[in-house]
Amino acid sequence: MERRNARPTREIVVPGDLLDDSGMCAGSNAYMLDGKTYAGILGVRNVYHDTVGVIPLGGRYMPNTGDTVIGIIEDIGSSNWLVDINAPYPAPLHVNEVPWKVEFGDTSKYLGIGNVVMLKILMVDESKKIQVTMKDSGLRRVEGGQLIEMPHSKVSRVIGKGGSMIQMIKNLTDCRIFVGQNGRIWIDGDDDKADTAVEAIKLIEREAQNSNLTERVEKFIRNRLPETEDDEGEEDQ
Repeated sequence: MERRNARPTREIVVPGDLLDDSGMCAGSNAYMLDGKTYAGILGVRNVYHDTVGVIPLGGRYMPNTGDTVIGIIEDIGSSNWLVDINAPYPAPLHVNEVPWKVEFGDTSKYLGIGNVVMLKILMVDESKKIQVTMKDSGLRRVEGGQLIEMPHSKVSRVIGKGGSMIQMIKNLTDCRIFVGQNGRIWIDGDDDKADTAVEAIKLIEREAQNSNLTERVEKFIRNRLPETEDDEGEEDQ
């Protein structure tokens, strides 16, 4: 019998599919039974060192401590805001966790319903209660630009190994780009270049399971922006 860990790394699996029978540990979204590891959800088989798991193809974002996300204000209280972070439940943003001194009852003067904000997940407890903050480097209310959404499971492909993919897109398009772990991405730049960055990210979303993706994205951008140069400049992440 052919060992499953010899199959393509980006093999799509369904619940119950055999991931490995050679003794590898069960990773995320996988389980072990009689010494073998099986898929627990629909997704892409993922091997890391001696662990095999499944990267989900879809589903809602589940917050993790330390994640940076993009949220949308959906409700306002006297001392906090409720923020849609693309999770099954909203995240409360308390006045103590914003970079302004906000008096009780004045929350609407600083953030209104529909405003877009960059946040960091401070904590997720056992009951799934979330704490978020804007008091960290680079976090702010978003003004202008374009906001796009994609399955959060494909964010890692947009970022690339060591940030290589997203840095290449920034360099070639000269755009400011902020990638939220929750599948929301903010892009700001000249119209043509920003539109090209958006299309490049949509290309990654469509072809996330394919190989040689970095080269294909680079070729796509250069074809759209033929005078692109590899100028290295300081970019917002």
